[in-house]
Amino acid sequence: MKAALRLLAAVVLTAACAPARAELDTMAQRMRACEACHGDRGRATPDGYFPRIAGKPAGYLYAQLLHFRSGRRQHAQMAYLLDRQTPAYLMRMATYFATLDLPYPAPPVPQAPPAVLARGAALVRDGDPGRRLPACTDCHGAALTGLQPAVPGLLGLPQDYLAAQLGAWRSGTRKAREPDCMATIARRLDAGDIEAISAWLAAQSLPRDAHAPAGEVHGTLHCGSLEPAR
Repeated sequence: MKAALRLLAAVVLTAACAPARAELDTMAQRMRACEACHGDRGRATPDGYFPRIAGKPAGYLYAQLLHFRSGRRQHAQMAYLLDRQTPAYLMRMATYFATLDLPYPAPPVPQAPPAVLARGAALVRDGDPGRRLPACTDCHGAALTGLQPAVPGLLGLPQDYLAAQLGAWRSGTRKAREPDCMATIARRLDAGDIEAISAWLAAQSLPRDAHAPAGEVHGTLHCGSLEPAR
């Protein structure tokens, strides 16, 4: 009799605890591993080489996860973490971070000279037609907060990260689907351009509404990254 009661108590206790255990297995908890580099819930900081991923368009995040897994983007830790994940799960990851609506920190005080910042502002807003350089706003939106579903915002990112990514596209160590329009653009930039663009972007405050709106890209280059990721 006592053995039967102990067995019944164990069954009841297991049933009572099962929902609690199930509730612990959430995407928020699974994605805690990403916070080691990308900060609390993926919002990062204005310093360093790790970008904010919270609130980025899901299509863009999904494409980057595929790129890390395939080697288009080279990062040993990311490739290792993503190697065994299915496309469906990568989309779940991308969707989780895309739906996070978290405040942005204030941008750091610009360290670059005014002339460098002015050069960066001109390239971002107007491009340089003489060198066939489109304005960043042509593709990333007038507010530079990106466009749904696949164009990322450029504000709220560290200068080091921005400069490193432009340099990676320029050198060919970062790639996107062909035709790779960002690689084409980056190869037309010199080191001074990259410094100016990254310094100016990193120093900008975000608008009150920092969400990426739906819209059309106005760039003249055809970009494979705008097609559905695969």
